[in-house]
Amino acid sequence: MDGIRVKICGLTRPEHVRAAVAAGAGYLGFVFFPKSPRNLRIDAAAALALDVPPGVAKVALVVDADDALLDEITAHVPVDMLQLHGAESPARVAEIRARYGLPVMKAVGIGEAADLDKLDAYMPVADQILVDAKPPKGADLPGGMGVPFDWRLIAGRHWGKPWMLAGGLTAQNVGLAVKLTGARQVDVSSGVECAPGEKDEGMIRDFIAAAQGS
Repeated sequence: MDGIRVKICGLTRPEHVRAAVAAGAGYLGFVFFPKSPRNLRIDAAAALALDVPPGVAKVALVVDADDALLDEITAHVPVDMLQLHGAESPARVAEIRARYGLPVMKAVGIGEAADLDKLDAYMPVADQILVDAKPPKGADLPGGMGVPFDWRLIAGRHWGKPWMLAGGLTAQNVGLAVKLTGARQVDVSSGVECAPGEKDEGMIRDFIAAAQGS
């Protein structure tokens, strides 16, 4: 499983940022969504992002954000990518990409085979696709729920854009997930937490080691 790139999402503390970097994470995710236990203030996110060495991508996760919030994030936090985790339309994705000049990753929730068509709609406008588990009906959060989808739904599929697998991944199942889906990139948030929003340095290290096959 050499070459698997790992994104640790929902980081809120400098020691966890350092642990993720030291363990070999390729992406670090910072959440700007008040309902999330991983939500960050702009100033806190800026301080964390400034601690990230070159070569590790800093990703701002937003949910149906308006331009005012995106303006504030991009003006004050040195991010490398925007992750859109709401119900943003393909047109809105294209608009954000053009306005900010940053690569955009669009999250798409998968629960059944019919959901796969949504992936194709975003391929022309996003730089990357996050293939995530669809949240349960009525859920307050669009992700970070710790629930996987049936990975066999995307087994053997190939897309023309880089994509990342998310949803219920842990150190215990990420190896199987990579084997079944062929993913070269994986994203974890709740799977490296000892409580909602509380990352664990040992779990971060174990997850990255498992994903990369160490």
